[in-house]
Parts: sequence; structure tokens; C-alpha cells
Amino acid sequence: MPSTRTVFGGRVRQGRPVATLTFMGLCIASYVVQMVDPTWLDRWAFHPVFAHEQPYRFLTAAFLHGSILHLASNMIALWFVGPYLEQALGRTRFVALYLVSAFAGQVAVLVFAAATGGWDTWVVGASGAVFGLFGAIFFVQRRLGLDAAGIVGLIAINVVIGFTVPNIAWQAHAGGLVVGALMGAVYSFAPQRWRRAVAWVLPVAVVVVLLVVAQAAYSAAGAPGWLL
Repeated sequence: MPSTRTVFGGRVRQGRPVATLTFMGLCIASYVVQMVDPTWLDRWAFHPVFAHEQPYRFLTAAFLHGSILHLASNMIALWFVGPYLEQALGRTRFVALYLVSAFAGQVAVLVFAAATGGWDTWVVGASGAVFGLFGAIFFVQRRLGLDAAGIVGLIAINVVIGFTVPNIAWQAHAGGLVVGALMGAVYSFAPQRWRRAVAWVLPVAVVVVLLVVAQAAYSAAGAPGWLL
């Protein structure tokens, strides 16, 4: 039987939002491990200096949280928008959107490290990925002809919180939001004949650009890059 697809080209799936629940489960499980292993955060959190030799930190930091309140706020936000986007975009696009936005958040922390004195700053949290979902859902709503005012308000509130509450990496929020909005716009408005190709080419292209940006940031600081 032919599969049913959404207007964005994603396959319509019945049942639970598996990808969203998986991301939430990984974050919660990681926090549990963190409670019993005091070295867990140090091994996987993002740090601009350590990430140069341990680039996996650009992604693993998105599954760590500094407190139960930090974890709860991100999981609530993820549950608020995740299932909707997973169903609308399809599981493959949603997973790519989440992971690339998380990566973009850490790259933004790196890029602004020199300007903000953040070379010795540890960063954890799924906020970059969540802000990527916020940016994407705006364009999904517009593509469907729905009112996006509520999403704009939600983004504005979280942006204000990021700049006013201490110890919040607003850079990760900004990086995730910009990249998530870009990917959401392309996923939403790509011509029908290109949708399947875009599903694979877009995240790869964005990751390549982010790698180049990260290399440029390290090179500007006098550290050797990865690509050259």
C-alpha cells in the first residue's frame, strides 16, 4: 500500500511520537546517571577548549542538564512542540532538525566565546535543540495557514529569559533558533518534487557550514582546525 504523506513530505505515522520520546528518555536517563556518577557532566558537557579535541561534546551536551528544574523546563518545552513537528515533518526530518539545531547551539557558544569571555565556560542542556524546534514551528504554522502569533510570543518570552536570567547560554538559544528557523523554512516551502532530496541534503549542508564556522572560530583563536 502506498504510504500517506503530509504536506511537507513526511510519512504519516500512527501511535506515539517515538523520536520525541526517545530524546526525552535520553535526557532523563542521562540526568539519572549524573546523579550517581559525579564525573558524568565533565565527560560529556560542552567546553570550547576541550571540544576541539573531543568534538562529540558539541552533541552530547544537549542531553545533559544542570538541575532538575533545567531538565523539567526543557522537557516540557520539547513535549509541547515535539510531537506536533514529528508528525508534521516526518520522523527523519524531525530528528535531523533536532540534532542539527543542538549542534548549532554549541557552535554559537564557540563563535561568541572570545567576545563574551566564554572560553572557560561549561554548557549543558537541550535548549539549543528546543529553540530550533521553536524556529521551525513558526514556518510550519505559516505553511499551513495557521496563526503563528502564539509561537512568536513563546519565542520572545524565552529570548528575554535567556538574556535576563543568570547562567543561561543565550548563545546556544540563538544558534539553535536561527538554524532551526532556516531548516523549518526550507522543509516547509521546498517544492514538492524536491522534498525527498531536501530531507537528506539540507541537514548535511547545514552541518558542513557549521563545521566550517567552528573551524574558523578555532583558527581565529590560534587553534588548528579539523578540516584542513
